[in-house]
Amino acid sequence: MKLPHKAHVALIDGESFTLFRNDGQIFEPRLVEVDKPDLDVTNFSAGVRHQDSGRKPDSTDLDELAHGAAAAEWLNAKAIAGGIEALLIIADPKTLGEMRQHYHVELNQRLVGEIDKTLTGQSTDRIAAAIVAAE
Repeated sequence: MKLPHKAHVALIDGESFTLFRNDGQIFEPRLVEVDKPDLDVTNFSAGVRHQDSGRKPDSTDLDELAHGAAAAEWLNAKAIAGGIEALLIIADPKTLGEMRQHYHVELNQRLVGEIDKTLTGQSTDRIAAAIVAAE
């Protein structure tokens, strides 16, 4: 996958969120951590969707989904304010699915891609390799 120079990479799962910037080239990303947002997890609307399906989520599920919603809201605010020009989101499939429900039009326009993998806790070199390998 191509990752533009100075593009941001949001690495998210149900508990953590780290924002990187690509200081490398388009086909040779070099990720530098720029922020580790402290999210206000208050949006538990995902639980309603899961309850409607007949499945009762436990509190961990709700907390993880609310974290994904909060991450999307944080990214929305940055995109609307012009703080993010290009963005790649890397998140586990469950979190990514929840985030997509909350994307603002401005954020959607800045997305250069999504990778649905759990890469939190990996080195920046492994994350960069996953970006290069993604289609």
